[in-house]
Amino acid sequence: MAAIDIAGVSKSFAGRQVLAELDLQIANGELICLLGPSGCGKTTLLRILAGFIAADAGSIRVAGQDVTKLAASARRMGMVFQSYSLFPNMTVADNVRFGPRVAGRPKAEQLARAGALLDLVGLSSHAGQYPHQLSGGQQQRVALARALAMQPQVLLLDEPLSALDAKVRLQLREEIRRIQRETGVTTVLVTHDQEEALSIADRVAVMHGGRLLQVASPATIYRQPADGFVARFIGAGAVLDGITEQAGVRVGQMLFPAAAAAAHSAGKRVELFLRPEHVRVAATAGDGTTPTVAAEVREVTFLGAQTRLRMAVAGDNALWADMASEQAEAFKPGDPVFASWEIGAPRLMPV
Repeated sequence: MAAIDIAGVSKSFAGRQVLAELDLQIANGELICLLGPSGCGKTTLLRILAGFIAADAGSIRVAGQDVTKLAASARRMGMVFQSYSLFPNMTVADNVRFGPRVAGRPKAEQLARAGALLDLVGLSSHAGQYPHQLSGGQQQRVALARALAMQPQVLLLDEPLSALDAKVRLQLREEIRRIQRETGVTTVLVTHDQEEALSIADRVAVMHGGRLLQVASPATIYRQPADGFVARFIGAGAVLDGITEQAGVRVGQMLFPAAAAAAHSAGKRVELFLRPEHVRVAATAGDGTTPTVAAEVREVTFLGAQTRLRMAVAGDNALWADMASEQAEAFKPGDPVFASWEIGAPRLMPV
């Protein structure tokens, strides 16, 4: 039995459809990320799960129970917001034990649970402080502990890291993953940050236009995107429009050799997808043992140990390549080069 079963959920606002008959099953103990651009419907879906807004159609079951019409307070879900939403007049410990106190739990149980959760998030020494005395990352840890204090069946995280600086964001996403694994709570996290989703999730659900385009492991999403939108949205890579031929894919006047073209009938419109780590660059054409096309370097971006080259191929189509920075020093914008890849590297997606 799925921990969460979302079936046919739709939602419109002022005549604009935000979610369109969306189906999603989430396993017990799983951490799933809803990932997509602004306006794709991910936060609306999270708020419907929480019970803050009602769906126009469809149903939601949690551990087999239909919660579609239940009030938010009856759903046993913990929520962590982007803005922390801590009570400024309460200490850290009082913020964490707020839920159990309102629920009428004995004071000893409230204090014990708050203490255990502050240990879990590494803030035991801050129990007597107030939110304004904490950093943003510490406040978000308190918000997470408070959400867990009611022992929710499901933990909902709405862009919990977006208000933090890059270093703290990296540290806290590792903490969220650790805490989720230790508690085993089923978790749904909304984010627009692909790196965050790929690094933290068991599965990623890519959304666009109110629909789920692909739900899969981070590795599958990255290596085998379902369509051109997913390929463009997740990571870097070239997505080129072309027509299949027996020997590959024709993009403009240039033939891109691709073994995958053999699986498609000739003359079929496809999108050819190549990740930058699969592309090699050289000043000469090589020995012809790997597929090679002529290109021109347009931009060189230093990224530390690696440098990314953006090249123009088949007119103004862009192709990227990642290479060691020492090797990349040999290239500059305007240089004619040859780009090559293993014959099985390009992924072809029907249009």
